[in-house]
Amino acid sequence: MSAAHADGRPELRFGRYTVTVGKAGKLLFPGDGFTKLDIVEHYRRVASAMLPHIAGRPVTLQRFPDGIGAGGFFQKQASGHFPEWIERVRMPKAGGTVDHVVVRRAADLAYLVDQGTITFHGALSPAAHLDRPDRLVFDLDPSVDDFEAVRDGARILRELLDDLDLVPYLMTTGSRGLHVVVPVAGTETFDEIEPLAEGVAQAVVTREPDRYTVAHRKARRGDRVLVDWFRNAYAQTAVSPWSLRPRPGAPVAVPIPWGELDDPALSGRRYRIGDVEALVEDRPDPWAGMARRARSTAKARRRLGRTSG
Repeated sequence: MSAAHADGRPELRFGRYTVTVGKAGKLLFPGDGFTKLDIVEHYRRVASAMLPHIAGRPVTLQRFPDGIGAGGFFQKQASGHFPEWIERVRMPKAGGTVDHVVVRRAADLAYLVDQGTITFHGALSPAAHLDRPDRLVFDLDPSVDDFEAVRDGARILRELLDDLDLVPYLMTTGSRGLHVVVPVAGTETFDEIEPLAEGVAQAVVTREPDRYTVAHRKARRGDRVLVDWFRNAYAQTAVSPWSLRPRPGAPVAVPIPWGELDDPALSGRRYRIGDVEALVEDRPDPWAGMARRARSTAKARRRLGRTSG
């Protein structure tokens, strides 16, 4: 429900929470004409689809208070002026702690967008168990414009993960590549699952070394697709489903069914802000029930070790 503040600012009501949007007409995507209010409305539209996959997680905010053309920054520490109803969780780090925002509800998304947030990057572990991830993420990041190699990399990852009795899910990133996301039981630590993530990524490279790499430095990649497994570590994050990306055209990271991988029109930036309402309303969530398909990684680690040996 929307109303207007006494000074004319839009007020959005979410149950007992109200978010007043300041400078609602400010252009955050100046080349496309999208205002701050447009971005707030985007997250209000996708909240029902997004929250099952982000609620209860620490998030890093990618903020562009003056729009994507003016440069932005990543924010981990919750600002002191954020209202009390925005939840925080204290995460230990080397030399101190960070009080991360934890998203719980649509009002949280709207308030944080009012603060200039364009993109939400979610932790791989819930706030309740910071050192025990409940998902793995593999980011297929092309070095050149070669989406066919990205498609094929996703197929190889799916085959490898199926063989390990793990259940992979797929998402466009709103950038150049795809994410393959794997729900896990949340009973092992990051240190315990790291060899599995590295081993799966390396298995892709072993299969087709001329097309894929795990070399993090761009100078060492050549034209190959990076199979980025490095996010599977404590305090690392990955772009959240249904997040906007700060790029021209306002692309969105969208969960997709595996069958869409064969669509010639697919790309990492296929979906944009104007597409999401129909996707949310007319298409079942391809990630529905993800948590129920989580597996312990212990057996997968043993099986991968035997295969690698």
